[in-house]
Amino acid sequence: MSAAAGLAAPAGEASYPSLVDRGVLITGGASGIGAAMVEAFVRQGARVAFLDLQAAAGEALAAGLAAARHPPWFAACDLTEIDRLQAAIRDAEAAVGPLTVLVNNAANDQRHAVDSVTSADWDRAMAVNLKHQFFAAQAVRSGMRAAGGGAIVNFSSIAWQMGLPDLIAYTSAKAAVVGMTRSLAREYGGDGIRVNAIAPGAVLTERQLALWLDEARLADILARQCLHERLLADEVARLALFLAADDSRMITKQCFVIDAGLL
Repeated sequence: MSAAAGLAAPAGEASYPSLVDRGVLITGGASGIGAAMVEAFVRQGARVAFLDLQAAAGEALAAGLAAARHPPWFAACDLTEIDRLQAAIRDAEAAVGPLTVLVNNAANDQRHAVDSVTSADWDRAMAVNLKHQFFAAQAVRSGMRAAGGGAIVNFSSIAWQMGLPDLIAYTSAKAAVVGMTRSLAREYGGDGIRVNAIAPGAVLTERQLALWLDEARLADILARQCLHERLLADEVARLALFLAADDSRMITKQCFVIDAGLL
């Protein structure tokens, strides 16, 4: 049992005292890895705000965590509409206090045959997987500076390193996230803001299992991983906790792969 949050934590989850009462914003937090991170930060006693296009799922998640030390705040938001994103970030600050942790998680790995990709497909992929990450980071900088520092965790993917088929726009965006992370770490370091990225492997979320991973594909992935176990969203959430906490205070400008050795 987490003393900070009053909710049961999974076996093996560390406790990070520096996250207690800390203002945390998570994008794409209504499902999958995002939902696992919302729950993990709430269990740590953080003041969590999360944004997602999926209103019903977000509201249900928030309601399920209502007994926490700090019940999470949720707002439905299309992150590709930058003005609305920035307004939602201001609302989040008003709801949970100064934001000193930003987790840029929202993404969409829509498949397209390479010869069928249109200009609209490309622009949509950049908007969903890259553009909002920069503008969210830009929006929280002044508040983090005033607070004496903070941590930003961007989400990339090992897909760009693997050169997977039918994902050219997605992998291009996810490769760019790593470059953006390194540049932001340099730009923001003087404000005491650390910027890192996480590149997950084949995380078995409900979406992946429903759309892409049949039993044969899953068996192939598990065989190719060094660790022949299913990679779950909770494992990624634990890495995000570490990168947000003061325990990683001298780590910045890095991209951390969590893929059970698939690469």
